[in-house]
Amino acid sequence: MAREQFQTLTEPMYYILLALLEECCGVDIMDKVQELSHGRVRVGPGTLYAMLSKFEENSVIRMTGQEGRRKSYVITEHGKQMLQAEYQRLKIMTEDGKRILEQAK
Repeated sequence: MAREQFQTLTEPMYYILLALLEECCGVDIMDKVQELSHGRVRVGPGTLYAMLSKFEENSVIRMTGQEGRRKSYVITEHGKQMLQAEYQRLKIMTEDGKRILEQAK
């Protein structure tokens, strides 16, 4: 499930993992995603907590602490590898797009 499900990341997934390069709790993750994407990507609580649960089940992130209902998470080494692979994939796509679009002028 983990490999197929996370073969490529959606934009919200990508930014959630970027946010979790530093330990964060849910509310902080939502704010950080918005900040990192310059307001372009917003993640609601339903989407966020469903994604955190899937990421945690697949060892992409791990919980680092809990105070009451407030849970903190951080990305795992496996998650960092996934994030790096997605970054490389996106980089290749944008380079291809740039080359092809410039040729089409």
